[in-house]
Amino acid sequence: MPDHDFLFALEMSGDADSSRMLGELCTAVLGHVGYTPSAIAELTTALSGAVSTHAGNGAPRCDVRFVARGGELQIVVSRPGAVEWRTTRPLPAS
Repeated sequence: MPDHDFLFALEMSGDADSSRMLGELCTAVLGHVGYTPSAIAELTTALSGAVSTHAGNGAPRCDVRFVARGGELQIVVSRPGAVEWRTTRPLPAS
């Protein structure tokens, strides 16, 4: 699926506006590559939980990466000094 290969990364803060933006971003990115609404909701919930967990550990900011390559989507949440959160899902068929 070379037409789906991409890397999208951003730095997130733990405030309410960032949480709302993260939900909108997930809907746009995941919808663009063809995930169903239920899969988008599931991934958005998991990602929001990971971002808020990192913020709750004293980290005001964290990095979020969406990497689509080789038919898979990997989402990673990281911050210095903490264990990364990641999930990998197959990309939907075109």
